Amino acid sequence: MLCKNNNQNTHAIIDDFKGDQSWRIFRIISEFTEGFDRLSSVCDAVSIFGSARLKPEHPYYKKTVKLAELLGQHDFAIITGGGPGIMEAANKGAHAQKQPSIGLNIELPMEQTPNPYLNLSLDFRYFFVRKVMLVRYSMGYVCMPGGFGTLDEFFEALTLMQTKKIYPIPLVLFGSEFWQGLVDWIKTTLIKNKTISVNDLNLITVTDDPQEVLDIMVRHREWKIQQRALKPE
Repeated sequence: MLCKNNNQNTHAIIDDFKGDQSWRIFRIISEFTEGFDRLSSVCDAVSIFGSARLKPEHPYYKKTVKLAELLGQHDFAIITGGGPGIMEAANKGAHAQKQPSIGLNIELPMEQTPNPYLNLSLDFRYFFVRKVMLVRYSMGYVCMPGGFGTLDEFFEALTLMQTKKIYPIPLVLFGSEFWQGLVDWIKTTLIKNKTISVNDLNLITVTDDPQEVLDIMVRHREWKIQQRALKPE
C-alpha cells in the first residue's frame, strides 16, 4: 500500500522527508563529503554550545566570550553552531584571539543567519550530519545554558561515551545555577531507578570557572598526544 501525505502546508524542510527517498541519500552523502573535506585540517577544537536567544548584554554571553578567548590564548580552535547568542559569543572570543572560528550552521524554519565572527562556515540541512561533524572534529564539549538543541548535543555525546562508541572527551556543563537541577534529577531519578550507573556521572563536569575548563581541555590534549605517541608505526 502506498502512503499518501494530505498535508499540503508542510514546511519545506519537513517536505524534504517526502518523495523519492533514494534521491535524498545523495544530499546526505554530499553533506558528509563536504564536511569531512572542509574540516579535515581542524585540530584541537573545542565545541561550545548554548542558546541562540541570549543577547550580548546577558551575563552568560559575556562569560562565553571570555571563555573562548581564554581557550584561544592556549591555541584551541572553537566550533559552534554558527548562529547568534552563545554561538556568536564563542566565535567572537576565538576571532579576537585569531584562532580558527568555525560555525556549523543548520537550516531552520526561522532562518538562522551565520554570525559575523566565522572564518570557516558550513551549512547543513540535517542535524544528524552536523552532529557527526561535531563529534569527529571536537576534542571537548562545553555546554553553556541553552535549550533543546544544547540538551541534544549534551546527551548525544554522553550516550556515545557511555556506550563506548567514541573515546572519552571532556563534557563540561558551564553554569552551576543553570545546570544543577538537571544534574540533581539525574542523581535522584535515573540513578535511583538504576537506568544508569553511578559511574556515568564521572563523564560530566559542572563548573563556573573558566580556568577549570581550560585545565580540563589542556590535560585532555596532553593525554591525546601521549596516546598518539604510544601507537605503533
